[in-house]
Amino acid sequence: MAKPQRKTVAVIGGGWAGCAAAMELARAGVQVTLFEAGRILGGRARRVATDRRELDNGQHILLGAYSESLRLMKLAGVDTGQALLRAPLQMRYPADSDGMDFVAPNLPLPAPLHLLTALLCAKGLQREDKLALARFSTTARWMGWRLDVDCSVSELLERFDQTPRLIRLMWRPLCLAALNTPPERASARIFLNVLRDSLGARRAASDMLLPRADLSALFPQAAARYIEAHGGSVRSGAKVAAIRPGETAQGQQWALEANGSAVGGNWTAWFDGVVLACAPGASAVLLNQLPAAAGLTAQLTAFEAEAITTCYLQYSPDTRLALPFYALAEDVHNHAWGQFVFDRGQLDASQAGLLAVVISASAEVAAQGQDLLAEAVAVQLAVAFQRPELGRPEWFKLITEKRATYACTPGLQRPANATALPGLVLAGDYTAGDYPATLEMAVRSGVAAARLLVKGG
Repeated sequence: MAKPQRKTVAVIGGGWAGCAAAMELARAGVQVTLFEAGRILGGRARRVATDRRELDNGQHILLGAYSESLRLMKLAGVDTGQALLRAPLQMRYPADSDGMDFVAPNLPLPAPLHLLTALLCAKGLQREDKLALARFSTTARWMGWRLDVDCSVSELLERFDQTPRLIRLMWRPLCLAALNTPPERASARIFLNVLRDSLGARRAASDMLLPRADLSALFPQAAARYIEAHGGSVRSGAKVAAIRPGETAQGQQWALEANGSAVGGNWTAWFDGVVLACAPGASAVLLNQLPAAAGLTAQLTAFEAEAITTCYLQYSPDTRLALPFYALAEDVHNHAWGQFVFDRGQLDASQAGLLAVVISASAEVAAQGQDLLAEAVAVQLAVAFQRPELGRPEWFKLITEKRATYACTPGLQRPANATALPGLVLAGDYTAGDYPATLEMAVRSGVAAARLLVKGG
């Protein structure tokens, strides 16, 4: 008896969602081909070559609750204990900067005792601030961290009587870091989902995980090795120009047209299924050629992009912060735009003296000249840490990902993985799910899309 032919699936897009989908398909025995237009896998969380050195296109923090990301990393052979620095949940500002110092204790306490202990020990918060935070946590837990009717994060905080200081030092930076959307425009429902798995989770799940390796090496490159080891192929530098359904001798299939050196020029092949794992705009361009996808195309083009800027500042190799990362007091009126700073040397010894300052929802700020913005960030660090030498970096590099995420607004309708087109599914951090545009949401979406095709969706 002839051996049955393996199902063939094309995954378009080599970001974290596409890599996750391709891995899950390969694990299920599907013949998978991953197409990525760029040379480096990782999409909007990848390594980039600059005129200074290789850098990430943005700094990321994962949570211990990121179960699918950690599962696939381990499946791909990544030693997560070495690749990630695990730190307790915290919001810590430089000493004497009129900030706060909130950190979960390094004790095996069940939730919510670890949060209450951290709150009791927190510095820089007044009694009314601590009572407000305790009230928020208790009420949100009683609500099951759910909202029946979505609203903005600012409205939620007002409803929970949160103090101005707590909003400024904790809720606003958390909202910007998690949703990349200002609180006045951000979805309270999605924000509560994030808090459920951080403030409201058990100690291990609420831990913060900082990548030591570059973002492409952390997962996408390991995923590519796994895919190829399981009979699949990875085509970096292959741009997919068109997809269309059609009938072949094998039944209903999808024709895929690509070009680039990875496929030897112009190239066409047929697949049993397609995972569309591009950003919403790029997916809409491919779907725009299909009349049956008109409604989906309109939904994908309705997303509002949000930018993230990372300012890298190189100092002498002996420059070091007391902690791997700090929150920074944002003050736009005084040109203090940085929200978090990371000491890359504490994550990767080869990057000693390199600090990375993150500015979320940065479209307006990034429109300034790079020299002026970098100078303002350096001055902000010098003032915050009371270290004048931080105002004089040896060099800087600004990287702005203009379409890093979408604006996660109240009531935003996000498309499902499944589509009305047989054999075609979506994968990406913008699809329907509990989380905003995070690495874990991208990975979960990729896994869900793959499983739909494996089941014949």
